[in-house]
Amino acid sequence: MDKTTTLFPEQLQREIKQRFYFVDQDYTGKHRVFMDNAGGSFRLKSAVERLAMVDAIPDCSERVHNVARHLQDIEAEGADDVRLIFNARSGAVFASLTASGAMFDVIRAIAENVEGGNIVTTVLEHPSAFDAASYYAARAGKQLRVAPSNAATGGIDVDAIVALVDDQTCLLSVIYASNISGAKLDIEQIVRRAREIKPDLYIVVDAVQHAPHGIIDVEKTPVDAMNIAPYKFFGCRGSGMTWLSDRMARLPHHKLAAKGEAVWTLGSPAPAQFAVVTAIVDYVCWLGRQFADSSVRRDCFVEGMRRIELHERALLGRLLDGSEDVPGLRVIDGVTVHLDHPDLATRDLIVAISLARYTPAEAVREYEKRGIIVYERVQSSLYSQRMLASFGIEGAIRISPLHCHSVADIDQFLRITAELAAGS
Repeated sequence: MDKTTTLFPEQLQREIKQRFYFVDQDYTGKHRVFMDNAGGSFRLKSAVERLAMVDAIPDCSERVHNVARHLQDIEAEGADDVRLIFNARSGAVFASLTASGAMFDVIRAIAENVEGGNIVTTVLEHPSAFDAASYYAARAGKQLRVAPSNAATGGIDVDAIVALVDDQTCLLSVIYASNISGAKLDIEQIVRRAREIKPDLYIVVDAVQHAPHGIIDVEKTPVDAMNIAPYKFFGCRGSGMTWLSDRMARLPHHKLAAKGEAVWTLGSPAPAQFAVVTAIVDYVCWLGRQFADSSVRRDCFVEGMRRIELHERALLGRLLDGSEDVPGLRVIDGVTVHLDHPDLATRDLIVAISLARYTPAEAVREYEKRGIIVYERVQSSLYSQRMLASFGIEGAIRISPLHCHSVADIDQFLRITAELAAGS
């Protein structure tokens, strides 16, 4: 196997597709290319199977018999795999119904219990983070400071964030990557420079959008909380996973009085949630072992994520620049690429475009007729309004493939886009 190419070899690409449900067809068997992975995500067969198998077990894991202990082992392994994803060597794992719900809980705990007169966030945050910061800032009588976006990069400048931090900032809440432009924020620089201003600053990062696309390492970015949504990371819906630093976990929060001070999960644990995380990590490690021989699980995971990132960057380049046979989005007449940037290393695999002949909603319907699933992001949506307005964009078609996609999938999308742009 060629270990230098950035695209997956064809045989491995076929194996990857076979490990997921409905990559090349919908549940009825109709052929389609699904490029709305920023809204949902392809499901690993192993994750769905593990969820069903573990959830079917009737036993309560808070017992002492053999099956209960088996469920406890599943929970412990899954919690360790959450830490592995983040490269967290300590701290607590908080399992919740959704990543959004967990974000509200985390921001509330900081806003209500940490001294300081202001909270800093950015205009590109997901509503779960932005609205939580806004709501609890108002409840706690703190000023909300919002860093503006940069339309040239599609992201947020480090300087714009750091300029809002002072010795009275109790919380900095930032997103890892924009779910409109795909622009990655420089979390390492943000954390370092913000802590130079206030060393004990609490920092929370929404990694839901970025986690399926790149390596996360809280040893390099020592924040206090970071969340993921397994359903956007090859897993299943109905689950959010959040890592909490030791000091974050000890802040006052909703909990059963008899539980330990660092326990955030309310009610009986759901072992199947943790089994799904382990299935995700198992898959990424399998992928990593196709390129690197290691017995260290984190090393295999990192290599797997690195290869995902490289493959997706090659797909992004193909989308934008095309090839000798198929023109890319940057050169198709009637197509506007919004928030374009030449450095693809600063991007996750998300592209926002407009077609001159169609509104975003009309274009999405036309794509669907031709077997392509994308989605419109418009200012009338609560999930997009604030971000799009900050860029001065009324609406766009969001294209969000995943590493499961091949060059052939990208080329099919480009050919159909050229047909739509030409009115054919």
